[in-house]
Amino acid sequence: MFTVQDEIYRYNEERWEALVEADALFTRPMLDLDEEQARAYLGLERLGLSGDLTGRKVLCLAGGGGQQSVAFALLGADVTVFDISSGQLERDRSAAEHYGTTVRTVQGDMRDLSALEGSSFELVWHPYSLTFVPDCRIVFREVAKVVGTGGHYYLMCANPFFSGLTHHSWNGTGYLLTQPYTDETATSYPDQDWVYEPSAHRIQEPREYRQTLSRMTNSLIQEGFVLTFLSEVRGDYPGAEPGSWAHFTGVAPPWLESVWRYRPGAL
Repeated sequence: MFTVQDEIYRYNEERWEALVEADALFTRPMLDLDEEQARAYLGLERLGLSGDLTGRKVLCLAGGGGQQSVAFALLGADVTVFDISSGQLERDRSAAEHYGTTVRTVQGDMRDLSALEGSSFELVWHPYSLTFVPDCRIVFREVAKVVGTGGHYYLMCANPFFSGLTHHSWNGTGYLLTQPYTDETATSYPDQDWVYEPSAHRIQEPREYRQTLSRMTNSLIQEGFVLTFLSEVRGDYPGAEPGSWAHFTGVAPPWLESVWRYRPGAL
């Protein structure tokens, strides 16, 4: 069991506060959405999720920054944002005020959602962040405590087979895997160029941990989740230069996204 505000917590909190200060891509609120654009941005129908969010309780888990939260709010959802960074949460509040909507913000670690127990969310929306902690099982156990029966859990995460691999791994003929495919393998690599404005100060590299597909899948099943959607997220850049980020994303899809429905006892 992890210790509240342990070294992992402190590293992630400090890094994300620095990302906010640097105005990194993931920290920039979306301030030019309308309902149609919000719907297209979230892509709910593509994921097999209902597009009618009026009054539905949505949790943006480790998803601060004023992006997904305001998109959901514009579509009528009752939105809570849970994030480790106070700076990210401030951007959610500012973006909500910009649109004349309301979001609830809670600061904390995704490994401990006790502040949200009893909430019974109808949708937990979890963008890329799972690899920032070593053991996904703790996170999934916490999610199961706050999602209502029949509710959905959207998870976007690193493709475990290529975790830690980037376009810098190009060796002239392919992208060389060098790390073992084991749970909790630690990795670190530079942020991509598109994360920052050209003149921005770069900060310490992300610290991530591999989560194998078998651990993720079996852990979610054991917690009572049933898979309803799975997709590899890849780039589509014909003619991209080998060794570039665009080429890499077409050869080795960097991300997975999935949707799980909470049906305890179904299996």
